[in-house]
Amino acid sequence: MTEARKSDAHQPLLGRVLGTEDATPTAFWFLVAAGQSVQLDDLVVARTQKPGGDEVAFYGLVDGVRKRHEGIAFESDVEDIMAGLLPASVSYAARVLVTRVHPEDFVPPEPGDSVWQARGQDLSMALSADKMGGAAFPGGLMVGGEIMPINYRFVNGESGGHINISGISGVATKTSYALFLLHSIFRSRALSLESSQTKAVIFNVKGEDLLFLDRPNKNMQEVEAGVQAGKRLRAGRYELLGLPTEPFRDVQFLAPPRPNAEGIMAHVEHRTDGGVTPFLFTIRDFCLRRMLPYCFSDRTASLNLGFVIGSIEEKLYRLARVGDTPYLSVDDWQPDAETALDEDIQFGEIGGVRIDTFAKLVSYLEYKLLDENDGEGDRKWVAKQAGATLQAFVRRLRGVQKPLGPIIRGDVSARQAADYLPDLTRHDKQLSVVDIHNLSGHAQMFVVGVLLRDLFEYKERVGRKQNTVFVVLDELNKYAPREGDSPIKDVLLDIAERGRSLGIILIGAQQTASEVERRIVSNAAIRVVGRLDMAEAERPEYRFLPQSFRARAGILQPGTMLVSQPDVPNPVLVNYPFPAWATRPDEVAAKVSAAKDILDAWN
Repeated sequence: MTEARKSDAHQPLLGRVLGTEDATPTAFWFLVAAGQSVQLDDLVVARTQKPGGDEVAFYGLVDGVRKRHEGIAFESDVEDIMAGLLPASVSYAARVLVTRVHPEDFVPPEPGDSVWQARGQDLSMALSADKMGGAAFPGGLMVGGEIMPINYRFVNGESGGHINISGISGVATKTSYALFLLHSIFRSRALSLESSQTKAVIFNVKGEDLLFLDRPNKNMQEVEAGVQAGKRLRAGRYELLGLPTEPFRDVQFLAPPRPNAEGIMAHVEHRTDGGVTPFLFTIRDFCLRRMLPYCFSDRTASLNLGFVIGSIEEKLYRLARVGDTPYLSVDDWQPDAETALDEDIQFGEIGGVRIDTFAKLVSYLEYKLLDENDGEGDRKWVAKQAGATLQAFVRRLRGVQKPLGPIIRGDVSARQAADYLPDLTRHDKQLSVVDIHNLSGHAQMFVVGVLLRDLFEYKERVGRKQNTVFVVLDELNKYAPREGDSPIKDVLLDIAERGRSLGIILIGAQQTASEVERRIVSNAAIRVVGRLDMAEAERPEYRFLPQSFRARAGILQPGTMLVSQPDVPNPVLVNYPFPAWATRPDEVAAKVSAAKDILDAWN
């Protein structure tokens, strides 16, 4: 007797394959045995014998259950049956979508074949966990409390890469699940010796919710105790998953400077214990690192405009190569009273003008393009471009002058500038949270574009020597929309198409995958869906979900996700634990918070 047969012998028969419904190698129905209960998302196994005597096992997922009366002709007969006037029996049947056939002899099961609950080795076979080896990490718990493994090789770029999460904002809890996946990756055994080098970057776009990931969540124990009792789990969900119940470790928090403040301080309201570091870009960095294109969200508005942007970018780069200060010095411009204060006019060398604010840089460009040479502009700068195109360039730059002013500046010393430049690859920090929620939409796109470009170029230089860097970015439809073209979209496309070979992995999220660039979504090996709008669920981007799952996506509850991965042809419903880390200021444990503040002050 095989090991599988021995396993079946120790559990009750779940049912038998129906003969009144078609049974195929990919789907079949079975009659649920008396006294047994089957629900959606249960994993089962059916075994059949080929004519030669060889056994074939069909592992599958229950995606439909039904009950109905047999032996009656009319719907109204139910009243007579309940009154005992008509004989009838109840048929309880379930439909199975096959996830694996072993061995791969794609014959249909035989009507009457036994169906068993998938447990132990059968459960591992149904989820293809045997193919994952030690490269699996927990992706959540299934309906029966079993771990749903995710193959890390399809995440870190070895066999595939990237994770995409879709769902309605505030209900699908996309960011919460992305954080759980990071916690699971960092703290499971999948990373092995790579864990100390693997890093993650999160862009926080909604409030200050992610500025407390290093603090315990005071509500976690109460919520998880209630879930354990309600689901009748034998242990807490973190214990079942084999994960520690603790917040993230080795975290750095970055935020833009507060506008119009004396000195440079992080623009945050709730986390004021000094744990958030302000970041900025200097005027010279802006020019040397060619950041100008990221000031324009749509470069396809005009072909000539794109040419002007490239030309000005090159001229600023050449101008910035002279000197090593955080600002620029020029001697061919005299700013007006609104652009610069009198004491800033003379600085450094005789006749030089200090450009130490973004507003001054914009005014200087406007002078060179439109005002110099009796209003015709400097011929070395304008070339043969039409005046309307140059005006459009300056007008767009003026539009982002105010939002970008606090983060692009030259009013700091060279040493301060080095301290405030954001470093997402610090060796002593595993997780970097970049808070951009206080920035305008244009400034958010600028920061995301520049930092991702820098990170991608860094990984191009070092390759996979520094192992994997995960990038968590919500609102992908804003940064990489299906229509239009921009430098930010180009960076995200590079990450989606080439990032996995370099060890940079995108965990992207959006409300509507139908509005995101197709190549970014299609390059994700792991696809996750929370609650969806029903109209959105019928879009082609969700064809990987069987019709029954698309219908269910409209009623999923928070904390429940549908996960699809290459090893398992059908999606699996999972739930995941309440965060062990604080996700809002009011969730920070009071005693822990006070102790942490004292420790930070002492250090």
